[in-house]
This record gives sequence, structure tokens and C-alpha cells, in this order.
Amino acid sequence: MAAAGEVPRGQRGGSGGGGPWGGGSGGGNGNPPDLEEILRRSQDRLKNLVPGGNIGGRGLALGILVLILIWLGSGIYFVRPNEVGLNVVFGRFAGKTGEGANWNWPYPIGRVIKPQVTNVITTEVGFRTVESVRTSRQTDVTEESLMLTGDENIVDIDFIVQWQIDPAVPENYVFNIQDPSGTVKAVAESAMREIIGRRNIQPVLTTDRGAIETEVRQLMQETLNGYNAGVQIRLVQLQKVDPPQQVIDAFRDVQAARADQERLRNEAQTYANRVVPESRGRAAQLVQSAEAFKEQTVAEARGQASRFNAVYEQYRNAPDVTRERLFLETMERVMGGTDKIILDNPVGGQGVVPYLPLDQLNAGRQVPAVRQQGGATR
Repeated sequence: MAAAGEVPRGQRGGSGGGGPWGGGSGGGNGNPPDLEEILRRSQDRLKNLVPGGNIGGRGLALGILVLILIWLGSGIYFVRPNEVGLNVVFGRFAGKTGEGANWNWPYPIGRVIKPQVTNVITTEVGFRTVESVRTSRQTDVTEESLMLTGDENIVDIDFIVQWQIDPAVPENYVFNIQDPSGTVKAVAESAMREIIGRRNIQPVLTTDRGAIETEVRQLMQETLNGYNAGVQIRLVQLQKVDPPQQVIDAFRDVQAARADQERLRNEAQTYANRVVPESRGRAAQLVQSAEAFKEQTVAEARGQASRFNAVYEQYRNAPDVTRERLFLETMERVMGGTDKIILDNPVGGQGVVPYLPLDQLNAGRQVPAVRQQGGATR
């Protein structure tokens, strides 16, 4: 027995079934179904579900309104601090929302995608980290790590890239790229190969690591921005930069020799930095001494010239007096520093030899005084 208002099983579907609401006018002859008939059948089915079977048009409308409100209420969603809400309506991006409670058209009209924009993702290139229960180990991926330098040498490079979703345009990340991690890895490997291909192997192994990391990060960001990928590169860090394993010992010997060369160069530069300033100081001192001697000599010459001019003026005014004064000054200057003995008697006097070693006599006169001071006098 079929329940009241229920279409018998044998009359559903088929050419004479009249659609999912049972056979109705026009259901089997291609005419559109009668809307009143459909509403009547729906009301009959709702009566079977309601206890007592009594429900009117207002009750049906109220029930539909409640269902609509429940459906609309299911569009409320919450965005956490590390997320951004992307509203999609009929399959198209309709806007983004920030932290807190928000609303969007519920399914099937709309949906919400909430990417985590603060999470930093690490991509490994040239190696893979294999995690186990107690330890972790790294395995080389040589097809990614071996790169050709500008001087046609091969270098083995492992590096990591840390990136995140760009908070300004998370919709680009969600809708523009299908495999974000694979895209970032491919761009990183391509950028590193381009930067390494511009350099010789020696700077790559020694001094240019920081510059390489900066240039690779900038090139990656420019490339991803060109793709509108919505990805922000935070860090590029080299993990290993070595020659290939087959020639690494020879490269290490060369590296040690270059280190010795650099050490000796630094020592020589240190010596030069010490000796050159000292030599420059001595040279400056000699120059200053010569300048001082020149100034002194010129000043003395000018003083003598001025003195001569002054004496000449006096000589012109009183020649005799000036000659006498010059004679006396000259004799005083000459005789003032010599030993002198004055004899009262003439040279031919009694008891005086005309030729005497007067200097020795003068020195002999000083001996008794010295002896008298020592207590041995005669």
C-alpha cells in the first residue's frame, strides 16, 4: 500500500511518469508541468510528515522561510589571525576579508577559501631532508645541485628557499598557480643556475656567497611577480657550495694555497702600512729641519747685513772713531778667549828669559793650588 499522496513506484519515471513529482498534466506529452499541481503535491507530502497532517499555506511559507534563513546563516564564517578569507561566488573571485566573523553566499552559490598567509614554507633544492623517528639525514639530488659556472667549471650547490603567501594578493596564489611548491622550486633552480653561470668558480666558492643569495632572491621575486604568483620570497640561503666529489681533494689543496697567499699578502700589507708612514714621517721631519735651517740662515744673513749697514752709516759720520771702535771690539773678541800673562818689567829685564812657554807656566801655577786643596803643599 502506498501512503496517501505518494505516487506508486510503478508510475515514477519513464515516458509517462511526469517527472520527479509524479505524473501530472503535460508530464508525458512534452508540456511544462503545472506549478499549482507541483505545489499541491508538495503540500500533501509535507502533511504526511507533520503529525496530525494539518498544515496550511502559511505554515508552508514559514517552513520555507526558516529553511532559507538557515541556509543563509550557514554562510557565516570566521577568519583566524593567520588567514585571509577569499570569497568565491558562482566560481568567480568576489573579494577578500580579514580577521573575524564574515559572511558569504553559502553553497552551492558561493564558497570561502582561507589560505594561511603567515606560514613560512621552506623549499629544498639540491638535497632532501629525510626525517625519521630519532634522527634526520640529507640525501643529495645531483640533477638539481650540479651547476655550470661562467668559466666552464662544475660546482655542487645545495640551498634552501623560504617563502610565504603574499598577504597583499593571496588571490593570485590561490587562483593563478596550480602547484605553488613546484613552481617556487623550479624558479629557484632556474634563478640559481643563471646567477652561477655569470661567475667564475673561485668567487663562487669563496667570496660571493652573500651576493649570490641576494641576487637569486631578487631574480626569483621578479620572475614570480611576472607570473602573478602571489608568492613572497623571504630568504635564499646556501647550504653547501663545493666542487664535485670527484675533484674535491684537489680543490681543497688549491684553496689552502690561496689561503696562504692571502695570509702572506696581508702580512706584507701590514708591514707596508707600518714602514711607509714611518718613512714619510722621517722625510717630513728632514724637510722641516731643512726649512728651519734655511729660515735661520736667511735671518742671520739679514741681521748681519742690517748690522753692516748700521756700522757703515756710523763710519760715514765718524770714520776715525768707528775704526777705533771696530779695532777695539775685534781685539776684545780675539783676545778675550786666550790665556794672557802680563809682565810689569820690560822683556830685557833682570831674571826674565825673552822666550818662555807661557802657556805651560800658566798651567804650572794652577798645580800648587790643586795640591794645596789636597793637603800636599811645599
